Amino acid sequence: MNIEALGITRRDFLKYCSALAVYMGLPAALGTKIAEAAMSAKRPSVIWISGQECTGCVESLLRLNHPTLETLILEKISLDYSETLSTPAGHLAEEAMQKAIEENKGKFLLVVEGAVPVKDGGIYCKIGGKPFVDIVKDTAQHAAAVIAIGSCASWGGVASAEPNPTGATPAWKVLEGMKIPVVNLPGCPANPYNFISTVMHYLTFNKLPELDGKLRPKFAYGRLIHENCERRPHFDAGRFAYAFGDEGHRKGYCLYQLGCKGPETYNNCPTQLYGDAGSNTWPVGTGHPCFGCSEQHVGFHIPLFTQAKVQQPTAGPGYPAADSAKGSPVTVGAAAVLGAGVGAVLGASAVVAKNLKKASADQPTEKHPE
Repeated sequence: MNIEALGITRRDFLKYCSALAVYMGLPAALGTKIAEAAMSAKRPSVIWISGQECTGCVESLLRLNHPTLETLILEKISLDYSETLSTPAGHLAEEAMQKAIEENKGKFLLVVEGAVPVKDGGIYCKIGGKPFVDIVKDTAQHAAAVIAIGSCASWGGVASAEPNPTGATPAWKVLEGMKIPVVNLPGCPANPYNFISTVMHYLTFNKLPELDGKLRPKFAYGRLIHENCERRPHFDAGRFAYAFGDEGHRKGYCLYQLGCKGPETYNNCPTQLYGDAGSNTWPVGTGHPCFGCSEQHVGFHIPLFTQAKVQQPTAGPGYPAADSAKGSPVTVGAAAVLGAGVGAVLGASAVVAKNLKKASADQPTEKHPE
């Protein structure tokens, strides 16, 4: 494909691919290799199946805000089956899926959206008269890799909330023992850029990106939301909102006392925003606590306004002062202070603990259930 025909210079495209490499935790120099993979004539087959879900993840994917560049990449993927996006329906759609499987055995990517109900033989979700659990197993055995997109596919999501009457189960659990590579991209919905980056990594290196113990790409889920939150300096300084609309809430103070789950949720929401529509286009940016939608046993399991378990009480490297303008860089002096030694970290930990204790004393709040 001629990228100039799409109004994109080769220089801009290489810059974009270099940025994509850095976003995935890779050297920027590998941007050239990613560009070559994106421009390859090869069109890998993608089969997208849906179980217990709300279609939020595929809808999110459709709303990427770089239409020219993202269309360029997506045009290199042959989406051979999707219940939401396929032109044919009924028997014609199922025939297209089977044809894609036969023609691309061991080569296609299988995307699973939604939880997999397994109770009573999986009768609570059927497609074409066939239980979804059987469709997942039968299709995955021929796939090169499986991408479980969204919290429902990654760990059960809302469908698995107590009492979980349908036995909603994550895709990796259903495929356990089949020796098929699986990557989880939790979120409700999952960030489409995490999906695109995972696919591009696979196309470029013929393997999935480095995963953590929960099968999540480390480039996207390697840090707590709390670490990069724009309100983190207020947490460290002991400045909290205690009620929606109070003075602290209006000033943009930390939402921990309102039940923000950022301190126990791993995701890149603060740094990789949705829709590229500005810094306030995520829950905390709008003044609402993080729900923890991407973290197992947090979202859909813990009451919304229950306080989170703080996993990282001390300030991480690179945080601006609490009264800095949004987006202000860290000064050389601040960096020097942050590198002052273990004693400073222990001191900061003690101060934060003191602030949290004082805040709790000033404003009684519900405790996190054990």
